[in-house]
Amino acid sequence: MAISDLQMGLVGAGGVVVVGIFAFNKWQERKHRKQMDALDNVQPLGGEASSRPASADRLEPVIGGEAPARPQPSAQDVKDASARRVPPLLPVDVDERADWVVRIEAIEPVVGGRLWQAATEQLDGLAKPLRWFGFSDTDNRWELVGANTAASYHWVCAALQLVDRRGPASDGDLTRLGAGLQRMCDLFMAIPSLPAKADALTRAADLDRLCAGVDIQIGVNVVARDQGFAGTKLRGLAEAAGLELMSDGSFHARDELGVSQFVLSNLEPVLFAAEEMRGLVTQGVTLTLDVPRVADGVRVFERMMGVAQQLADALGGAVVDDNRSPFGDKAVGLIRAQIEQFQGQMAEQGIAPGSPLALRLFS
Repeated sequence: MAISDLQMGLVGAGGVVVVGIFAFNKWQERKHRKQMDALDNVQPLGGEASSRPASADRLEPVIGGEAPARPQPSAQDVKDASARRVPPLLPVDVDERADWVVRIEAIEPVVGGRLWQAATEQLDGLAKPLRWFGFSDTDNRWELVGANTAASYHWVCAALQLVDRRGPASDGDLTRLGAGLQRMCDLFMAIPSLPAKADALTRAADLDRLCAGVDIQIGVNVVARDQGFAGTKLRGLAEAAGLELMSDGSFHARDELGVSQFVLSNLEPVLFAAEEMRGLVTQGVTLTLDVPRVADGVRVFERMMGVAQQLADALGGAVVDDNRSPFGDKAVGLIRAQIEQFQGQMAEQGIAPGSPLALRLFS
């Protein structure tokens, strides 16, 4: 007898329902197991360990005869299940001193881009930067997840930065993140493992105090003596010294990785722009070194002072501080000592000046 299109459609729909129920049951089972595991770690009031067996499989009652033997999983099944249950180590550029890290286990693989989009909708309004990573079972490594990520993952982690130049993360930030992640995970039948908020807030406050104590910038000015500096000549000198005019309206001295070492900006409240440099005249420029964001700060400072003096000599200006006092050898020596002191304090705390972690904390 021929099967009608309607019958075939019903069969297909039934298959989809079965798959959905199966995945939902797996999700519920995994959530229940995590809850029971948490209970296993709670000690009774008397201080004795729980008498419940650590692994008590549920056995269904059997009427007449012996219970059927459980099917034995293959070695590959065991390996795959184990890989999904055991959280991989954190990504190398995540630091639990500076990040509140939430591991997320998905029952079925989740497309990274879909998860990122859902997270963006659920977590709108976070005050601190949030990064997403997915663990590639194929390459055995973490990958940065963004809006266009097409790969799918069983393990995902969200890393909220706890400290930046605006201060430490608040209890409200962590609460908002936790609630938003739970809503997002419910959409994908995933299970988040939220770390303790109190510990993270304490770490954030301690780290913020450390960062505040070493967060200094060194600035020197080159001011005109008689006539203002012509924009065309100023640009030529800056570019000859290896500086590049960027979209923020300042010239940047950058290292081989493109990270700014120091910045040359207009002393007057006008940004530099390539198309306007020809007609620009300014009474001075400022060179600024952001100490925590550069490696070997003394070397960078000396290069910056060299550029400042070159500009002063070529433009008929003078190198002065914010009080318009000339820079002498004594002032330069004090600044060198300060840079060494503050960068040494950072290194002692495991935050290398100019490192990716430092660039995140001092942003």
